[in-house]
Amino acid sequence: MKIILANPRGFCAGVNMAIESLERALQLYGTPLYVYHEIVHNRPVVERFQKRGVVFVDGIDEIPEGATVLYSAHGVAPAIRAASAERRLRAIDATCPLVTKVHLEAVRFAREGYTILLIGHEGHDEVLGTMGEAPNDIRLVQDLADVEALDLPAGARVAYLTQTTLSMDDANVIIRALKRRFPQVIGPSRDDICYATQNRQEAVKELVPEADAVLVLGSQNSSNSKRLEEIAGACGKPAYLIDGVKDLREGWFSGGETLLVTAGASAPEDVVEECIDYLQRRYGATVESRTVREEHVSFPLPRELRVIAG
Repeated sequence: MKIILANPRGFCAGVNMAIESLERALQLYGTPLYVYHEIVHNRPVVERFQKRGVVFVDGIDEIPEGATVLYSAHGVAPAIRAASAERRLRAIDATCPLVTKVHLEAVRFAREGYTILLIGHEGHDEVLGTMGEAPNDIRLVQDLADVEALDLPAGARVAYLTQTTLSMDDANVIIRALKRRFPQVIGPSRDDICYATQNRQEAVKELVPEADAVLVLGSQNSSNSKRLEEIAGACGKPAYLIDGVKDLREGWFSGGETLLVTAGASAPEDVVEECIDYLQRRYGATVESRTVREEHVSFPLPRELRVIAG
């Protein structure tokens, strides 16, 4: 077996910041420490923090008054911040700055009287947070059928935003359809899909022609990881999205193929290394690391933690 190891892969700057924030909060405040939603969409990461006493909740009312809560990288709606204040929670905001950018765009478009069409997946934590910024002005658009079903008047003031972890290709199909229906539609000054999502997708697209199959490390509820699996499949190659080495199945590989290995932006590098170690032992795999694009992005810790650290 030959393994092509895609670069960039794994943690992005937003995920690094969120996880470092939770580590720092544990040092400062100990447990119990509460996180609103999963800190990132990755099962191994969440389980490791749970073992250390972190409690992940889906409702602010699950957190005792006066406790410490950390908001996940996916962001939260203003109503969640208000609910935290009512319960006198010590809130630490680990929202990815690229998600915050989308929130601010939503606020601006709503203030200027636009109907906002948010391209994204219903129920995703990031989508819930963004829609909460202007609930009366945002409509969710998931596919072309949703575009056709829009009942806006022809001359309506219309703007679009996108979830940061979408497939670039899928988002562009919907954006083109919106522009056909509403030529006056405007969008953000820069693409909302984050740099890390784009770079990981670009790496798979460039390297997949050389591979017989693709292994994506990431969780099923990770939007950007699912997109990597889908891109590989769309290129005609079998693709497997797994959390870690325990999910590998004997029937997937014969041992003579070329396997492209990558990881979603919320998948830790140690799960990649464990899989490669197994494939080397099982199939005598050789590894070739291939870099499609360099990444040098980093984000500071949340203001609440920087003040204490200073």
